Amino acid sequence: MWKKPALRHLAWIALAFAAVATAKPVPTPRDVVLKPTSEQAQAALLATRFLTRFHYKAEPLDAAMSRKIFDRYFDSLDGDRLFFLQADVDRFAPDRDKLGDDIYDENLSVPFAIFNLYEQRVTERTAYARSLLKKGFDFDKDETYTYQREHAPWAKSKAELDDLWRKRVKNDWLRLKLAGQDDTKIRATLDKRYATYLERMRQLTGEDVFQTFMNAYAMSIDPHTNYLGPRASENFDIAMKLSLEGIGAVLQRDDDYTAIREIVPGGPAALSGKFKVGDRIVGVGQGASGAITDVVGWRLDDVVDLIRGPKDTTVRLEVLPADAGQDGTHELIALVRKKVNIEEQAAKSSVIQIKDGDATRRIGVITLPTFYEDFDARRRGDKNYRSATRDVARLLDGLKAQHVDAVLMDLRNNGGGSLSEAIDLSGLFVGKGPVVQVRNTDGHVEVGRNTREAMAWSGPFAVLVNRNSASASEIFAGAIQDYGRGLIIGEQTYGKGTVQNLVDLDQMSQSEKPTFGELKMTIQQFFRVDGASTQLKGVTPDIAFPVTGDFAQNGESTNKNALPWASIAAADYTPTSDLKSILPMLKSMHDARVAKEKPWLAYEADVADARKMRAETSISLNEKARRAERDEQEKIRLERHPELAESSKPKSAANLQTLMSAHSAHDKLIEHGLNTSKGQAKSDPQADDGLQPDERSIKTDLADEKARKAERDVVLHEAANILADEVNLLRSDTQLAARVLPHTAIDKPTVD
Repeated sequence: MWKKPALRHLAWIALAFAAVATAKPVPTPRDVVLKPTSEQAQAALLATRFLTRFHYKAEPLDAAMSRKIFDRYFDSLDGDRLFFLQADVDRFAPDRDKLGDDIYDENLSVPFAIFNLYEQRVTERTAYARSLLKKGFDFDKDETYTYQREHAPWAKSKAELDDLWRKRVKNDWLRLKLAGQDDTKIRATLDKRYATYLERMRQLTGEDVFQTFMNAYAMSIDPHTNYLGPRASENFDIAMKLSLEGIGAVLQRDDDYTAIREIVPGGPAALSGKFKVGDRIVGVGQGASGAITDVVGWRLDDVVDLIRGPKDTTVRLEVLPADAGQDGTHELIALVRKKVNIEEQAAKSSVIQIKDGDATRRIGVITLPTFYEDFDARRRGDKNYRSATRDVARLLDGLKAQHVDAVLMDLRNNGGGSLSEAIDLSGLFVGKGPVVQVRNTDGHVEVGRNTREAMAWSGPFAVLVNRNSASASEIFAGAIQDYGRGLIIGEQTYGKGTVQNLVDLDQMSQSEKPTFGELKMTIQQFFRVDGASTQLKGVTPDIAFPVTGDFAQNGESTNKNALPWASIAAADYTPTSDLKSILPMLKSMHDARVAKEKPWLAYEADVADARKMRAETSISLNEKARRAERDEQEKIRLERHPELAESSKPKSAANLQTLMSAHSAHDKLIEHGLNTSKGQAKSDPQADDGLQPDERSIKTDLADEKARKAERDVVLHEAANILADEVNLLRSDTQLAARVLPHTAIDKPTVD
């Protein structure tokens, strides 16, 4: 949770490459070896001064910290031990204790030298991988490929690394073979895949290298401290205020092109009527007459930088239509940039109807992906500034107008956001009073209070969470639980109990243009109003659902340098409600219902299988064994989900790729797409086409996304069922309702 926006926005979004039958040429080496700039050296020194003095867990940049940075930097570049040899690491071992001294001396030559060697090793590995494609593989041989390698030692020899890559490429080939591709198509697909890895690597810049190194330092202090370069800092602000100035199109890579994935309704691109999904942008020009810059083969965020710009300015796009071949006629389209709202991450509402005999209970659902707030607009005094609380309040008014019986707040996969929004949003449901306690580095405790007198909703209420609900989500859920205001349903939450602030290094150095970036730094620890911290432990649900992730690999407790759990004195607060008398009845009704509900039983079984597979670290490379395993999985899938018998892809809400997605507070900056998804290959045999996510066509990707959204969300529906149970109990017992509903609700609904 941040005092200022700190929601990570991927600089590369999703990179999509459609498979073609022609081989991709070998990327040419860089013309110039990457070297640090004097501005980067100054930024590193400036960041160090803040980290060593003002961090909540300030530590000196000494030899011990240097060793942590050294190890984390190698891990951030090659976490799966696929490129470096032990000898490569040993080569830089004399510098392991000296990185701190180098930062103070404004000398960043070592991290850049490590990266340049890394790029050389990637070049060698991809060349070796491509050479293996000429020979093919023996799939009758009994051998396995170990793909979970984050704890593996560095390879001691080139021969050892060669064998690892032989098995890796063999697995890639086998997945495509099992998906029905012939050898010619497989060779073309994989040859292009490995060439693309190297091409992406060579598009990385010195800014990328510097940001990776500085994050190795920042995250060696605690998991939620980060360095953001100028570009990442800009994307940070966009993610928090949910708006930008541009053309209103979501872009992604499509082979060597930048293609349109989505057109934002109401944006300049949509209003022009001249674009469609799949159109490829081949050139960008500024103003009414500026020269057109050819952007074919460019990195996605470089193209985005050209297209974005100040509101009411003109940008001209040279477009190759989606239905045209590579030699098709280009179109030149001029657009005037406008402010575009990013609605995908905004709060949304819906209504679920639960049948109970002759009665129908209407459960209003508010889905909140993040706690966003336009800090700049609020600071300027803009009365219409965008925020999560304002949007939720508006949605609540709409749900009340639809006469809903209860409200369910869906915070699954909500990783947090603004601290002030967590406080204000809680006030919509608990009214005036303390919401969170925050302890500073000096031990001083401040109480974050909501000043809103009236509750926006005082009827039956619940919060749905999972292991990926973190930070501000945990403050909100914790406050609702401490006040007895509503049920917490789902999984134990992530366990992030720290507060970060953004330090503008350019502002501190009085730089007039974006040069030094920003530092997201942990400055406080927060506590619930009952005095307990959510750090490490998270929020425990009142009614627990099956745990979809692996707690050994996901959550704050998996971070070795996370702050410890702690507690302080409780704040002076008065619970608004008391759910203790109704909770046992609701648990009993939930248990009885799911024990005989087939979709839920299938969901539980899918989750159990996914957790079991997540614990495995290797996979067979024998074709016969893999086919038998796939057929068995398909048999089980259809037995659990008979409605899928005529479908080529599963429609179950328990899609295992979704179930097993790990929460990551910090995305890897350098993403090669080299991770073969064994879980995908095993758990979902019908859906496994052997392709990486970035190799499918935009149409296929969007169709899959549409199908996922159409799946019945059994978790959400069961949470709605629990709320419907509560409504039924309260409406049948007025004395029970008087205890369970808020004691001082101003808009307390009538209980019939």
